[in-house]
Parts: sequence; C-alpha cells; structure tokens
Amino acid sequence: MKSPIRLISAASLLCAILTAALAASPDGASQREQVETLFRLTQMETKIQESVASVVQLELQQNPQLQGDKQVLEAFLQKYIGWQALKDDIADMYMRTFSEQELKEMNAFYITPTGQKVITVVPQLVQQRNQLAMQRLQQHIGELKQLISATPGQ
Repeated sequence: MKSPIRLISAASLLCAILTAALAASPDGASQREQVETLFRLTQMETKIQESVASVVQLELQQNPQLQGDKQVLEAFLQKYIGWQALKDDIADMYMRTFSEQELKEMNAFYITPTGQKVITVVPQLVQQRNQLAMQRLQQHIGELKQLISATPGQ
C-alpha cells in the first residue's frame, strides 16, 4: 500500500500540471484577460464604434434619401458590426493568433507613453500616407493613360 503522503504529493503534482496546462491553453481565462487588456489599451471599442459612425456618414452622403432612416441604419450596423456584435469574435481571433506571453508583451508596450502615442498617431500617419498616394496617382494619371493607350490590342 502506498503512503498517503505519496498519494497527496502525486495528486498535488497532477493538479499543478493540469492548472498550468489550462492557464496556457488557447481557451484560458488569463489569455482572455490579456486580450481584454489589449482592447482597453488600444481603445478597440472606440475605434470600432468610430468605424460604424463613419459607415453611417458615408452611406448617408452617398444616399441622402436615407437621412430619415438614420436611426434604423445605425441600429442595423450596431447589431452586426458594432463593438458588442464583434467583441467576442475579435477576441477569439486574437487568442488564436497570439499566445498569452505575446499578449502580455504587447500590453507592456501599449501601456507606455510611446505605445499610447502609437495608438493615436499611427492612424493619422496611415491617413496621410493614403492622401500622399492619391496625390501622386493624380499627378501621374496622364502617364497611366499614355501607357494604356500605347498597349497593343487596345
């Protein structure tokens, strides 16, 4: 017969191994906590909600007759692409893509003043880059037209 101390030690070891495995698993609660921290630090909810508002504005600009149905449009978009509609699916994507350790490292960066600046400034830089690209294309559209007209078979 095995001693009770050995059984308790073996059981304790088994519990410790199982606890560590669960904490490291892709479905672990601690990994989900890291994702939610990342969402807070990167202002994900605000960015999603701003995106929905932009879609509403764009749709109303392109279809002014929908102005009277603005609330219906907003409710519809919130239902399918708003933060509450997407949060769990986005969290699952992050959990499949990043390990808990990677999420911790991202959070460690985004909590810093530099990380917060990246969150604020990078979208502005992307917008400026897109404007620059459009300006360059507009400046050289004549060249594209010449290349297309010079192509045999046109």
